[in-house]
Amino acid sequence: MLAEPEIASPDEAPLTEARMRAAVAARDAGFDGRFVYAVRSTGVYCRPGCPSRAARPENLSFHAGPAQAREAGFRPCRRCRPDEPAPSERQSERITRACRLIEAAETPPSLDALAQASGLSPFHFHRVFKAVTGVTPKTYAQAHRAARAADSLAEGKSVTESVYAAGYGAPSRFYADGAERLGMSPSAYRKGGAGERIAFAVGPCALGQVLVAATGRGICAILLGDDEEALRRDLQARFPRAQIAEGAADFAATVGAVVRLVEMPGTAFDLPLDIGGTAFQQRVWQALRRIPAGTTATYAEIARAIGAPAAVRAVAMACGANALAVAIPCHRVVRSDGALSGYRWGTARKAALLAREGGER
Repeated sequence: MLAEPEIASPDEAPLTEARMRAAVAARDAGFDGRFVYAVRSTGVYCRPGCPSRAARPENLSFHAGPAQAREAGFRPCRRCRPDEPAPSERQSERITRACRLIEAAETPPSLDALAQASGLSPFHFHRVFKAVTGVTPKTYAQAHRAARAADSLAEGKSVTESVYAAGYGAPSRFYADGAERLGMSPSAYRKGGAGERIAFAVGPCALGQVLVAATGRGICAILLGDDEEALRRDLQARFPRAQIAEGAADFAATVGAVVRLVEMPGTAFDLPLDIGGTAFQQRVWQALRRIPAGTTATYAEIARAIGAPAAVRAVAMACGANALAVAIPCHRVVRSDGALSGYRWGTARKAALLAREGGER
């Protein structure tokens, strides 16, 4: 199992008065809960995202939280209600409960049932669910069912047994998208990749050794390391029963293209990829591929880019699950304070890749 990358929450980045003033000026609700500001001329304190009329900068004071503002003699704003849980927190709690309902149900609950349980209209619930999780309730339910089926297949149960146990009404409903979610057919997944043909090669590169592997659909793994045998074991562990063999002579061109990408990570790379992954992971990986070479983004920025601002840790886990080094540039994701965080292939390689791109935050 992949280790979860070490990341800092966006709330852990140090606050300065300049940052707080900028957040208040922008009415940035992302800072709600990190501090409150008070207005001397009115005697009230507010959230950073309060929509009230902007106060004069010289009338502002900043406090760690509502208690400190009250101790300083200020009262809570009646508009943004900074002494109550933030709207985003209440929404997250509702959506978390909805996710638990989906996960506990034998068959996916209807949109109306989920909305009613959350105390929202179906339209509002659908919009809020997607804003919090990055996917629709239907997609979340599909991904969860596919994951349950995958766990059952990995335990050695039959495809039919796994499909029905996961809540599919018929095997055809799972086979329709099973290959996309598992990276191969359900039966091949159950057998550890049995029947899947994977060609691979290991070669030297500027960052040590690189293993390149591909199915008939495209490159399925780009692994970096120092030990060739360790890289082979990593690939074998991912597909324990696949037909893995060293690539033929024509595979050298594919390896060469990957090595050039590692040497010059900002260059174009148009070889097909066999990405796989869950719906959420694919959304994250697509966002990573849109980060321009020579620049970086934070986990929080990626979460906002995919429409799931609360899913920072899930974004980090998706980055850690990426098996296509450089082609899916998770090395361009940094902590909110600009520091490098954990990287599957080592932070030294992450720093080297950014340096080769000339990347600075």
